[in-house]
Amino acid sequence: MDTISPFFRSPFTDITGGMIDFQILGRCGKQEMDLMNCIEAYGLGRGIKKCKGYIDDYGECRTLTKQLKRFLAIRKERQRQIACGKLTDDRKYVSPRVDSY
Repeated sequence: MDTISPFFRSPFTDITGGMIDFQILGRCGKQEMDLMNCIEAYGLGRGIKKCKGYIDDYGECRTLTKQLKRFLAIRKERQRQIACGKLTDDRKYVSPRVDSY
């Protein structure tokens, strides 16, 4: 999270600073706004420590690492079951039921 504040501040960084955010995309807008409000309340130095939960939530929303790890674990388990012979023929690539989540 060292990239919150630019290394060199100038009028150009102030003008273009708002161009790279998730407020327009909508996917991580709420997490980003919560993070920025927290950092604004505590300042950048203390905000890194005090807002750790918001930083983690925003980072997960941006990178989707937990979702990717879950997908890879499910795929690995399916491949293991196919190799063991538990899933054969038509059952190999059947999607889960709609209400199974």
